[in-house]
Amino acid sequence: MSVAGVGEFGLIDRVTARLSYGSTVLLGPGDDAAVVAAPDARVAASTDVLVEGRHFRRDWSAARDVGHRAAAANLADIAAMGAEPTALLVALCMPPELETGWAEELADGLGAEAAKVGASVVGGDMSASPTLTIAVTALGDLGGRRPVTRSGARPGDVLALAGRTGYAAAGLTVLSRGFRTPRLLVEAYRRPEVPYGAGPHAARLGATSMIDVSDGLLADLGHVAKASGVALDVRRDAFEVPRQMRDAAQALGVDPYSWLLTGGDDHALAATFPPAVALPPDWRPIGRVTAGTGVTVDGAPYDGPAGWDHFR
Repeated sequence: MSVAGVGEFGLIDRVTARLSYGSTVLLGPGDDAAVVAAPDARVAASTDVLVEGRHFRRDWSAARDVGHRAAAANLADIAAMGAEPTALLVALCMPPELETGWAEELADGLGAEAAKVGASVVGGDMSASPTLTIAVTALGDLGGRRPVTRSGARPGDVLALAGRTGYAAAGLTVLSRGFRTPRLLVEAYRRPEVPYGAGPHAARLGATSMIDVSDGLLADLGHVAKASGVALDVRRDAFEVPRQMRDAAQALGVDPYSWLLTGGDDHALAATFPPAVALPPDWRPIGRVTAGTGVTVDGAPYDGPAGWDHFR
């Protein structure tokens, strides 16, 4: 059955029936607005949009996969502020002929990803559109901590990374060339593995700056360098090329470090720490902060695009 056949409110009933709600949700879908507890009296908020043909393709990813990706992109932003995600609001614009099952499975993916961090999908909106578009807003609780922004890095700080980079970009390249393997890379593109807990942990450790790596490590570090008024130098030898990525790069004629350094959509977290901080296992050092401007690799400018640009 198409979404036009079941109707807007019938689809809302089908979708909301599949959702569950955590302890921070005081009032879920069904009224003009949801009510979510904010124990800290401050709310971290972030919005992200996924557009079919630009951010995902239905012949590459199942609806549940797209739901996981849409939720992860927003939940990672909340974690990058040092906050704990609490809720998601979802606006879904879709062609009338879209099958209701696709929208239902999308909701399953959104809810499952949110549940990983104890968050809930608490509401949103639906509309007809010729282009399938998913807009998600995430809310989070800072837990009494100061938000970790992009502007606090200082010369002498250690640059560190939690999570992985390059896997999703490699998976996208593989899919765009018409292949479906290596599975490790393709699944990384379909469903990112986000180190959500590393964000609040970094805040508790005293991270001076932090960012979600969504558009490419070097590009996103450029935002930190500009906001903090510092230079960041990344060590190439801090990155290990996994066998599947090395084999795919060789077969496709790609430098695997272009994936690792400039690929997006894995949603790793990059942060800077005072040199005296003992980094836990989920954070590994990848470089350092110095006086100056911009981002370099092994002390030299990177030759090529630093990451993704939505308008290029």
